[in-house]
Amino acid sequence: MARNLDLTALRSFVAVADAGGVTRAAGFLNLTQSAVSMQLKRLEDGLGIALLDRSARTIALNPMGEQLLSYARRMLALNDEIYGRMTSTDYEGEITVGVPSDIIYPAIPLVLQRFAQAYPRLRIKLISSNTNLLKAQHARGEVDIILTTEPEGTPGHQTVTRRKMIWIGAPNGQAGRARPLRLAFSSVCLFRTTAQRSLDAAGMPWEMAIEGDGQTAIEATVSADLAVHASLEGTAPSHLSQIDASAGLPPLGEMEINLYRGDAGAGPALDDLVAMITSAYRMGQLPQVVSA
Repeated sequence: MARNLDLTALRSFVAVADAGGVTRAAGFLNLTQSAVSMQLKRLEDGLGIALLDRSARTIALNPMGEQLLSYARRMLALNDEIYGRMTSTDYEGEITVGVPSDIIYPAIPLVLQRFAQAYPRLRIKLISSNTNLLKAQHARGEVDIILTTEPEGTPGHQTVTRRKMIWIGAPNGQAGRARPLRLAFSSVCLFRTTAQRSLDAAGMPWEMAIEGDGQTAIEATVSADLAVHASLEGTAPSHLSQIDASAGLPPLGEMEINLYRGDAGAGPALDDLVAMITSAYRMGQLPQVVSA
């Protein structure tokens, strides 16, 4: 007798694998943690095998789970393709989303993947820029949703989360101990002003090591241990590290991650995308910084 796999349980299984844990997956799926756990258990019981290694502090796939993941992705992709083609043509068009480059990963790819599954006929156009430019585009009605990083929002914003600002530099680097402190920031970066004011208040001399708006040049300069930069806690590139407190750099305070949405294209699809983005950032879908 043929036996059928539970696609809902498979979707929870893939979400856990992608999000790195049951709690985060539950946030993406808008389910409780216990509901996701029950679906995983039902899937394991139905197959008669264990899929997860629960011996460590974090849940990881065992070899059988890794094998199932490949099949599960293909099954869900085919299911979503069929559903998208055979159902009504509601929610067609394009949604433009703007996000600062330093907070895209890993939350935004996971959100966009889930949104595409729910609304296969809607296209997403992703813009990566700095907060000031994104807010200008939003004011002109050129984007449907933007995220910003700023000390406080302006009218029309929704605060998604608040995060501590940290100094970052090359792993095991010495640039954070140099005086004057050499800084690498874009000329339009809001973090630049915050860093300069904090240093001035602390009576610590500084100088700019780079001018311009190229993020690649900034990261290269910092990676070479020629200057320091600042980022929100949990958002630094993996090749950079938080500067140790022993360097004596002044605190930078906190920044908000805010969301703004336009009036055009309002509806359930846009509401769902806003909810997915908000849930992703509030559930902590940001990488952790390793202290140098």
